Amino acid sequence: MKIVTVMGSPRLTGNTGTILKAFERGAAQTHEVERINLIDYNYSGCLGCDTCQEVSDVPGCGLEDDGTAIIRSILAADLVVYATPVYIWSFPAGMKALMERHFALVKSRLPGAPSLIAGKLVMLLVTCKGTAIESADLVLETFKREMDYLDCTTVGRYVVDSTTSPNELGERRKDTAQMMLHDLAANPAWIALSRG
Repeated sequence: MKIVTVMGSPRLTGNTGTILKAFERGAAQTHEVERINLIDYNYSGCLGCDTCQEVSDVPGCGLEDDGTAIIRSILAADLVVYATPVYIWSFPAGMKALMERHFALVKSRLPGAPSLIAGKLVMLLVTCKGTAIESADLVLETFKREMDYLDCTTVGRYVVDSTTSPNELGERRKDTAQMMLHDLAANPAWIALSRG
């Protein structure tokens, strides 16, 4: 099985990266894991040109940048794990731009053309300095709406709050990664996909 992790933090060894790395180590014992560090890619958000809506079977984004390679990896994955810190009650700019580019995956103007990633399994990992309710509520809601729009299947959403550095994470690093791996292994859609 192929797992793609999408790292939205520009700080690769911060809280988000530390927890994500623990998850990836566990997942890599039985699955292929590919990490996408968004900071390493050069791409922009959606321009609203609607070029993507002129084709039905491929994303067809009119932008010729690294966003196309990221979307290709997402399409090839069995599970996509979006990992992000909270920046000003939202996603960091790179993750927000990628979310905008997901528009090319839903052919809303072509009759009978569904989402190109309908049924894709997804997870969300969020880290924040404040409490989950004060800081991560808008990220959680935006992610839910985005994945509903894409017709994806959310396996889990995890918030690690009230911490500013990896040193403060303590056992939460390992505990969160283990919870993510456990929830994935127990998910009926993942089990069915693994057997398929």
